[in-house]
Amino acid sequence: MTKDVIALTQRMPDPWAMLAGLLSGGPDKLVDTAGEGAVVRLCDGEGRPLVSVEAPLFVQVPGEAERLLGTTPPPVPYWWTEARATTGVEEAERLAGTCAARLAALADGSAWPPEATRSLAVVETDGLSVAPEPAAAHPAVDVLTDKVAVVIQDRPVVAMTAWLSDAFRAAATAELGLQVVTAPGATLSPAVRESLSTWPCRWVVRDERDGYYDGLTGAVLRWHDGMFAPVPSPEATADDPRTPVAAAYQDVTPAAGRQLAVTFRTVHPADEHLVLGGALESIWRELTGRPPAGWGTAEPANLPWSPRQLTDLARDRAPEPTWVVVVGNPERPGLATVRVSRTKAGVEEDVTLMFGYAPGEAPPVDALPRAAELLATRHRLQSMLVQLRKARRDLAVPPRFEGPGVPVAFVLGAEEVSGFPDDRARNTPLAEPPVPLGPQTRPALYYPFPGDPSDLSVWQDFEHLMRHLKGA
Repeated sequence: MTKDVIALTQRMPDPWAMLAGLLSGGPDKLVDTAGEGAVVRLCDGEGRPLVSVEAPLFVQVPGEAERLLGTTPPPVPYWWTEARATTGVEEAERLAGTCAARLAALADGSAWPPEATRSLAVVETDGLSVAPEPAAAHPAVDVLTDKVAVVIQDRPVVAMTAWLSDAFRAAATAELGLQVVTAPGATLSPAVRESLSTWPCRWVVRDERDGYYDGLTGAVLRWHDGMFAPVPSPEATADDPRTPVAAAYQDVTPAAGRQLAVTFRTVHPADEHLVLGGALESIWRELTGRPPAGWGTAEPANLPWSPRQLTDLARDRAPEPTWVVVVGNPERPGLATVRVSRTKAGVEEDVTLMFGYAPGEAPPVDALPRAAELLATRHRLQSMLVQLRKARRDLAVPPRFEGPGVPVAFVLGAEEVSGFPDDRARNTPLAEPPVPLGPQTRPALYYPFPGDPSDLSVWQDFEHLMRHLKGA
């Protein structure tokens, strides 16, 4: 298994500290760079990497080490330096641990996990070599076939780190799926879940009873024909390709918390005065009383929240799309992913946002109409769907069954409402009429639903509304 070891330090590791870390395997170890110099690698005698060390990341957002590692870092701001050992080489794992321990000692900090960083001594690696890398291998990829790239993760929370984000991009460029293998106790960050929900990408969970299973669907898996694939059920047919569900996936205790999930899209004219992120900040303030805490192009989110900096990044990357993650303060778990795309309609922001609530905390459902009106009147809202479900307050995705969300509200922007013939958007089959938002002459429409997370029949009402709006 690969080993990720992280140094969390009050000071940026200076060149001498980095050199001390890189000499963990002795002065005869080869050193090279990758990722345009952003990754330094310790190599064996043949030049194959034993340990890869990323450039230090300056984290200015509170709560990220606690959320992703379950550990307490130095006070914000601090430096986050990752070392990743080569798969299945015990000495490489020890080497990564010693490298991180030396960085922590010299730059005033700590290292995670503690058990991997107990020694500062040189790791004996004489005669050690590793298997040749496939020609198309990525530093974060552990197994590469003609169908998928496999990444083995040993973190408590599988996050969309720079390592994993690069692996997703490399796999997509090579037209491969990405499959992430974890231990049973691991969870996913919401930022990773969507990327692993499309075939042949998978979250593969090791299990004592069933071997492997898909952490998002429960399907029992096996390694077959160069990828992890579902095991066919004895009752499966060509028309009914069912597969057994792992017992561990079904062994659940109903979550006591709640999650409020909001997905929306805004469309802006592409002009030099455009500032992105305003819609997300508006709804975040309306639902929590505070703006987002931070953002970044990967996890951990390391930058203080700044719509202007987000806009500058998206403008620099245009016409290519920009993906970022946005997080809230630790007191109110919140996370959003934002995808900015340049289209014929203008500049589109696709946002998925969620907040977590404990059993004694009431999700702010009453604030939704006002939040929707702000987006519709000030931020060119196209559409929005709000769901409520029983799930963990910390937003982490477990490898167990979690019930789906239930619609609380659907919103159509003013431009979309005006595009429907007659009064189709106003006269619907729902029990409650839509609530107009904004100017009476050109309103957006807010369609409320009961919002009981135990009543999945609400989805039938939502489907009836969609069919009605489409004219079916």
